[in-house]
Amino acid sequence: QGSLSALRHSFRKHGWMCCPKEWKFFQKNCYYLSTDYMSWNDSKDNCTGMGSHLVVIKTEAEQVFLSTWIKENIKYGKKNNYFIGLSAQEVGQWHWVDQTPFNVTAAFWRPGEPSNVKNEKCVVIHWKEEKHWNWNDIPCDVPSFRICEAAALTV
Repeated sequence: QGSLSALRHSFRKHGWMCCPKEWKFFQKNCYYLSTDYMSWNDSKDNCTGMGSHLVVIKTEAEQVFLSTWIKENIKYGKKNNYFIGLSAQEVGQWHWVDQTPFNVTAAFWRPGEPSNVKNEKCVVIHWKEEKHWNWNDIPCDVPSFRICEAAALTV
């Protein structure tokens, strides 16, 4: 009874956090896995058009959440490359779409990545069985799925 009262008080004080249909809630944000694929620039524009941005991954918990969700979707036949909001103007100089500083210690590259090949300036989560450290740099024009992120609405 006491914990339910505390929960009710918290909701009265802070409100309910909600996400649009087809989006998933995690740590005060809403995430969307696309069902179609496009270039990185078109993906960025698509997320912006929905009032969001390509996902900016700040923590290991967020990376594990996204990798696990992608794994669940792959079971149903979805492909395994999802653009995130990380790209480079110059090879190896990574920048997030929301201007969050790139933190090397909060990067989740696959072994051997980033390869920093001249034309590989956009980043995908490339899901592999049982691996959460799975970022891969690829050419920006390779059509891929995308992950959009927006702050959850408080009502």
